[in-house]
Amino acid sequence: MFEQLTQLVQQYGGNAVVNNSAVPNEQNEAVINETSTSIFEGLKKIATEGGGEQLAGLFSGKSSIDSSNPVVQQITQQVSGNLGEKFGLSSEASSGVAASMIPQILSSLVNKAKDPNDSSFQISDIIGSLTGNSGQASGIMDTINKYGMQFGLDQNNDGKVDVTDVLVVTKSKGGIAGFIGKLFGSK
Repeated sequence: MFEQLTQLVQQYGGNAVVNNSAVPNEQNEAVINETSTSIFEGLKKIATEGGGEQLAGLFSGKSSIDSSNPVVQQITQQVSGNLGEKFGLSSEASSGVAASMIPQILSSLVNKAKDPNDSSFQISDIIGSLTGNSGQASGIMDTINKYGMQFGLDQNNDGKVDVTDVLVVTKSKGGIAGFIGKLFGSK
């Protein structure tokens, strides 16, 4: 997932970083790399510190992906702080870079995750990446299996909800938003 996220940052980093006179040209690549790392770590922190509902709201499309979204705010603050600290950018410059890129990057990430025709972001990869280890991802899948039957998520009628069922739901019924919606009973 990190590689795909880095590609999104590079895609949206043109105006915010490369064409920004406040960011020295020799730091462009490092700023883009730090932005990728900061976004990933921010999402990971939200996922592991009980922000599941916020992430579900983000990926379900029920909350706007702009500066009013708590996930966007938290990640923007983290990126801005890291850019200022590591590259000596003024708070105005680092805030401007973060504020212009984060909503675009997260919107694109959500749209890719929701698109059943785009396989670049798989639910199992996102869970594994954000939880940081297979044990925690396995724990999440155990919880999904335990409660998923109640939500009708057993897509292949094998008596359990596993990654196979998750992939069927995410690819055929609205992507990750469809899965999260079903899991939280909103779709």
